[in-house]
Amino acid sequence: MLDFLISPAMAQDAGATGGGIAQIVMLGGFVLIFYFLLWRPQAKRAKQHKQLIAGLSKGDEIVIGGGMMGRITKVSEDSEFLSMEIAEGTEVSVQKTAVASVLPKGTLKSI
Repeated sequence: MLDFLISPAMAQDAGATGGGIAQIVMLGGFVLIFYFLLWRPQAKRAKQHKQLIAGLSKGDEIVIGGGMMGRITKVSEDSEFLSMEIAEGTEVSVQKTAVASVLPKGTLKSI
């Protein structure tokens, strides 16, 4: 009798129930893609750079992030800075984290 005030309930399609599982699978796929393409390679590079910085010693020839090359003259274990000789008699202080790579011995003489 009061059907005109309350609309009858409509049954949901049976095919729509699989949509939730598909969304979870898609989300899981995106997480895996993010992990293998972004997070894991970045963590590997950070670990390699940390090992590079830990292995610096006096006499190593290095390149810093700005492209300047030189030879390490002083490395302090408790400080985050090192001294680098860029020319004979010219030394600069550089943050250890600025070191981009270590060059093979004798590279500076060949340039």
